[in-house]
Amino acid sequence: MNDVFMNTYHRLPVTFSGGSGSWLTDSNGKRYLDFTAGIAVNCLGHGYPPLVKAIADQAAKFNHVCNYYQSDVSVAFAEKLVAACSAAGMRKVFLGNSGAEANEGACKIARKYSLKKYGPGRHQIVTLRGSFHGRTITTLAATGQDKFHKDFGPFTEGFLYIPGGDIDALDKALDRNTVAGILIEAIQGESGIIPQTAEYIAAAAKFCAERDILLMFDEVQSGLGRTGTFLACEAYGIKPDIVTLAKGLSGGVPVGAVLAGEKAADVFESSDHGSTFGGNPLAAAAGLVVLETVTNPGFLKEIIRKGDKITAAIRSWNHPAVKEIRGRGLMIGVDITVEAWPILEKAITRADAKTPGLLVLSAGPNTLRFLPPYTISDGEIDQGLEILRSCL
Repeated sequence: MNDVFMNTYHRLPVTFSGGSGSWLTDSNGKRYLDFTAGIAVNCLGHGYPPLVKAIADQAAKFNHVCNYYQSDVSVAFAEKLVAACSAAGMRKVFLGNSGAEANEGACKIARKYSLKKYGPGRHQIVTLRGSFHGRTITTLAATGQDKFHKDFGPFTEGFLYIPGGDIDALDKALDRNTVAGILIEAIQGESGIIPQTAEYIAAAAKFCAERDILLMFDEVQSGLGRTGTFLACEAYGIKPDIVTLAKGLSGGVPVGAVLAGEKAADVFESSDHGSTFGGNPLAAAAGLVVLETVTNPGFLKEIIRKGDKITAAIRSWNHPAVKEIRGRGLMIGVDITVEAWPILEKAITRADAKTPGLLVLSAGPNTLRFLPPYTISDGEIDQGLEILRSCL
């Protein structure tokens, strides 16, 4: 592997040079079926023709304008994104570059909302144990996993971690005198595809409404149709105050978004927040294609159907290495009795000139994570699952 990069990733032994649809090709010409979509980023697969055309057409016009001004494509993208999130009560959006940036923006909105309305001291943000909200100093502070905190303190203060599913702990933590907001992943991705229960989410919404605490959903991994509804929180019948998005929002071009509902839409004022590349025209052009595709109700139904097909197939194996399957739509976690990482390696190293490999993810030491492109075919699902079965 190339040693010019800093040693930040535990990389698998493959270097890619091309891709098409649900497939990637390495520098030696070997092919791999992609069940990762770049960790939920390439939601329409690789080389999706409408996406390629939109990016190329926009690049021929201009790649960037600064945020002193607006661009026609960014305005169109923002309007379409807010409309797509309107069922969850969203009214306005701030565009940035990444999920971490989106989550920092959400925390800033919550704190300013409370400061303006109640004065100093009401700034705490509650998050859940097992959560993952980013790798900046502040979003690491928001992340409720100790393993990510080692070596990087001191962190931004004012974050409190509580166990998911414990309504009594939730009630106690959401103190109306000290808490500005709670940030929740409807389905925790990095810790093993852990869904929150409907009862827990309903309790969080009730407590927040009663105590004027902002209810914020981190939908960086679970949003954009990944779980079969445009936003995962929609499946709970909840209208949060803030939603954060990134990853698949522009199908592979870096982008992040903070959306706010009625209560929080006008908290930010001029110069309160900013992002050099936020609203980038290339990302906006790509995002318009993603939104046009994913917001189709029939397309969302297919995501649910394909996810059900994967989970039903794995259950039908009755494999002794498979302990539990969790998730919704095409966000699936499979707990296994052995370590996950060697399975990832085996699925890649099996590839040769005639035999394809498989790309899958881990989510913790003993969980396999599937986040395939939405465009994956039934035949590709069957082929990928057979490869996986042979590796267990």
